[in-house]
Amino acid sequence: MTVIPTVNALRFVGAATFEALSGEPVTSSVWDGVDSVRHIHIGAKADIVVIAPATADFIARASHGIASDLLTNTLLSTSATVVLAPAMHSQMWEHPATQHNVALLRDRGHLVLNPDEGRLTGEDSGIGRLPSPQSILDFVENALVGTTHSLAGRHIVITAGGTRENWDPVRFLGNRSSGKQGVALARAALAQGAAVTLIAGSVDIELPSGVTLVRVESAENMLQAVRLAMKEEPDALIMAAAVADFRPIAPLEEKIKKGAGVPAIELTLNEDILASVARENPETVILGFAAETVDSQEQLIAAGREKLATKGCTALVLNNVHGGGIFGSENTEITIIDRRGGQASFTGSKNFAAHAVLAHLSYLLSPLH
Repeated sequence: MTVIPTVNALRFVGAATFEALSGEPVTSSVWDGVDSVRHIHIGAKADIVVIAPATADFIARASHGIASDLLTNTLLSTSATVVLAPAMHSQMWEHPATQHNVALLRDRGHLVLNPDEGRLTGEDSGIGRLPSPQSILDFVENALVGTTHSLAGRHIVITAGGTRENWDPVRFLGNRSSGKQGVALARAALAQGAAVTLIAGSVDIELPSGVTLVRVESAENMLQAVRLAMKEEPDALIMAAAVADFRPIAPLEEKIKKGAGVPAIELTLNEDILASVARENPETVILGFAAETVDSQEQLIAAGREKLATKGCTALVLNNVHGGGIFGSENTEITIIDRRGGQASFTGSKNFAAHAVLAHLSYLLSPLH
């Protein structure tokens, strides 16, 4: 990693800090290391250039090709993907000049995130906050991994999040799913050129723009939504949602009073969405997710193979959730198995895991299979 600060960036964070973190010398000037022609070599060897935060001043200089320091010179010499994460006051972001400059950068092929909303400097709040580090990281990972457009022209249906089964008007039975993996799959599929229908239950993460969004609550709602989506004959279905296995037989119409004692809950099985839809759509590539609590990778594979045969889907993405560590986390461990005996394991961010799953999906969608 090479850090190229602007002069103003060094007023906030000293060069020594950047050098210690990156392990590389840091300068903002084109006049340092002239013998190595740094502004050309840095840009030439870069896989991606990320500017965070990108101020209104920097966006203006970059959009007009002004080469006044090492960073803007590097931008003119690189053919790598350029990502800018803006941060400024709302009035500066919304000013016509800034919006014009952002449009110029995007027309040029640069990737410009939208800033977040929230507390700004002083007592002000609004749009203009720097996107969270995780949002920037996810965006960069998609830019690096998702530029193959391997799913261009494909329609992918993805389910995400948990379901909630009503017990009384204020209580429900649910699970710990955050929806992060399903949402990461939707974002990655968009990055790879697919049209995405996202069927989302309960999620703890912002949903991506650009998808056809269907919101649901219960397992029955999700089953109906999936069946409706399958009528459009999508190329593939990815069932990443954590669907409740059980629901109360008779949800109560009034809130249970605390003084009424401990009520009994009579439960019944929900219909197995993955198995039902796989049975109803035998020609469609369908990937399911299965969470297991086992002690070893061997046990995980064995349980997955058994479940793959029972469900009748094309492939399964397995999680070992022993201890609950992956719920709500940014990282995950997955193993993908398919009906042809294929197997692949992956450990890393849920965003990279999403691309691994979609790479396997592209393989399953190829004419040879």
